[in-house]
Amino acid sequence: MKKNNAVKTCEFVTPGHPDKICDFIADSILDAYLEGDPYSRCAVEVMGGHNLITINGEVTSQKNVDVEKIVKNIVGKNYKVIVHIAKQSNFISQGVDTGGAGDQGIMIGHAIRDTKNFMPLEYELARNLAMKLYKKFPHDGKTQVTIIGDTVDTVVASFQNSPTPKLLAEVKKTIKAKKYLINPAGDWDQGGFDADSGLSGRKLIVDNYGPEYSIGGGSFSGKDYTKVDRSGAYMARKIAVDLLKKNKNAHRVTVKLAYAIGVAEPVMAEAIFDGTKRILLEGYDLSPRGIRKALKLETVKFKKTCTWGHFGRGFTWDK
Repeated sequence: MKKNNAVKTCEFVTPGHPDKICDFIADSILDAYLEGDPYSRCAVEVMGGHNLITINGEVTSQKNVDVEKIVKNIVGKNYKVIVHIAKQSNFISQGVDTGGAGDQGIMIGHAIRDTKNFMPLEYELARNLAMKLYKKFPHDGKTQVTIIGDTVDTVVASFQNSPTPKLLAEVKKTIKAKKYLINPAGDWDQGGFDADSGLSGRKLIVDNYGPEYSIGGGSFSGKDYTKVDRSGAYMARKIAVDLLKKNKNAHRVTVKLAYAIGVAEPVMAEAIFDGTKRILLEGYDLSPRGIRKALKLETVKFKKTCTWGHFGRGFTWDK
């Protein structure tokens, strides 16, 4: 058997990273609208940094939400908060009202037999390391893991307010590697919004499966189920997991969906096994309303999805 010498690298970021704080704000706002009106239409974008948070987007809801209060409860009272939210365009809503997709786009889901939760090995290593380090150092931070085959070659970890010797000791408790690069630019105590600006929807590869795996390109946070960028990607993951469980000889399943705005059914729905065998999908209701029902999205607190990746964490689309 040919030895696996493939070199793969994946990074991960903590909830203290500026982009992830913005994602958390966006999904917290979404949750607040959905709690009062489960059929709220939301597409909220967040930019933050240096004591300023800007909220922009479109919301149509029966619920009135104190957006500024939500934001300040997350980042603190000293931040200036600018809120500029308009109602959803009538030209979008006329297609969504009839059950159609809220936008066009391509959504891709993967299931890989590398790990118990069907996620890529390098992704899981980087995520698990970030999660364990964050418990000890709950600040802005990043991890990165490079593997050669199944062997960990290099581990990178940079964490705010984390002296290098202590951080290195914690890393070594978690993962064995040939090489460690710990705070490689030196120790640092200025992070989060004090050091950098952030933007919701910017950590797409972290949100998905890592850089080795294609994604549709649409972001998730701040969007309700009618935005198939989010719900379609979740459904693609669900189907990929289903098919990998049924096909014991497959190592990887990729599911591709594509939608047209205002149209309920996808214009493309296929699964690919190990990069070669392709089948058209049957037996799933792939309309936005069908996805909402199948994945029980009305029960999801979306702010729980955005901090440690959207897949491989036991959500309804992972089972």
